[in-house]
Amino acid sequence: MKPYEIRTYQDSYEIYELIEHSTRSWFKIAPERGGIVISFGANGQELLYLDKATFDDPNANIRGGIPVLFPISGQLAEGSYEWNGQRYRMKNHGVARVRPWRVESTDTTDGAAITLTLASDAETRESYPFDFELRFTYRLKGGQLTIEQEYRNGSAEPMPMYPGFHPYFVADRKALAYETDATKYFDYNDGMEKSYDGRVIDLDKLPESVVFLNAQRRDITFSPAERLIVRMTYGEPFKYVVLWSVSGKGFVCVEPWMAKTDELNRKQELVEVPPGGVHQTFLTISRMSV
Repeated sequence: MKPYEIRTYQDSYEIYELIEHSTRSWFKIAPERGGIVISFGANGQELLYLDKATFDDPNANIRGGIPVLFPISGQLAEGSYEWNGQRYRMKNHGVARVRPWRVESTDTTDGAAITLTLASDAETRESYPFDFELRFTYRLKGGQLTIEQEYRNGSAEPMPMYPGFHPYFVADRKALAYETDATKYFDYNDGMEKSYDGRVIDLDKLPESVVFLNAQRRDITFSPAERLIVRMTYGEPFKYVVLWSVSGKGFVCVEPWMAKTDELNRKQELVEVPPGGVHQTFLTISRMSV
């Protein structure tokens, strides 16, 4: 048996399943449905939550998997922003999660990998007036899933952005302590900045999100279910980690973002890709030994 396998099948959309046999690991991705990872398992255990009905419905926002957030993470006040004297409207979390991505290549020489691309078009320019190309390689190796990211700017001016990811992890508990060196978080439920010393945050009691603010390390570890410890590591641009859930639903979202919500209006910490330039970074998700 070969160490890695890639196969495709139809389930409302074309699904690519990438498998690493030695670690009993896999992930499944739907390129045409926003390039979303809908399943990731390691050592035989599923890590992600998916509401299948929202995935099957082309008009629904998918609740589950790992949605790609670009060019913004979160919301814009009144759903709009101004750039160079013109006002644009943009839906929550940007344009990438609702656009079909193209499969550029697959590979099994260094893990099981698939590379997807998404380019700007007339429709994306209506809400985001920049020529961009995203190139993401999803790689399964050693039981870890890594998303290697390239954000290319084909415009004649700097391209502002603050991408992120929105992983939904399976959870049988919401009151969790998080291993992070952040000592503060902002609570959108009461608009207060609070200290954090590793104590439990109960997302089942918080309808709105909270966000860790001042972490120096780019990693976070947590245990959302019995015999499941998740660790995420990510590149330097991801300054924040947002926590969110919905009461009564079996997931917690732990989301690396490059800036806080509504940054296209604040314009205080935008990531700017220079004309003709490329911004590279990564996100790795691992299941830790119990």
